[in-house]
Amino acid sequence: MVEEEEPIEAGADCVAGSLIKNLGGTLAPTGGYIAGRQDLVWRALTSATAPGICGQMGATMQMTRTLAQGVYFSPLVVGEALQGAIFAAHFFSRLGFSVLPRPGDPRTDIIQAIRLGRPQALQAFCRGIQSAGPVDARAIPHAVNNPGYRDPIIMAGGSFIQGSSMELSSDGPLREPFAVYLQGGNSYAHVFLGCLLAAKHLHDEELL
Repeated sequence: MVEEEEPIEAGADCVAGSLIKNLGGTLAPTGGYIAGRQDLVWRALTSATAPGICGQMGATMQMTRTLAQGVYFSPLVVGEALQGAIFAAHFFSRLGFSVLPRPGDPRTDIIQAIRLGRPQALQAFCRGIQSAGPVDARAIPHAVNNPGYRDPIIMAGGSFIQGSSMELSSDGPLREPFAVYLQGGNSYAHVFLGCLLAAKHLHDEELL
């Protein structure tokens, strides 16, 4: 819901995605979606359930209303996250950091990269984002070795749904150029607050 065309409109036969990403609107606690050619979607449903049952039964776990409401709210939430990412690009570029996308650049997702230049700055930034979280705001993120990553990575995400990239979070590997990847935010105000707290942590540790 970031670009004018979705993958199916651009020629994809079938797509799948997670509902704790954009399309879940921060309300879907789990789940995924499949879209595309009817015969391919039908085959995927058959594989996920059983022949003859297909789309008549799914692992909704009594969450049908929450899933549907998340999809309903997703355009609004994605818009808020995009507005927050644009603010972050302007704000941190004015503070002297290199950002990508730059302010005014076309955007293809909700992620905002910010080059912080030093490992201490990356860790301070993530501590600031964590402190803005509605959950576990007092937690202090630390860089650890995670499967699939070559370098230690630090993650901040005080979110209601663990792993949700549609809620405000940030992460980055401890390697040059020590870039942090800011994403999500179920409201522009929350992203705004997160950016201010991240900048405050950088300032308090004399990293600006």
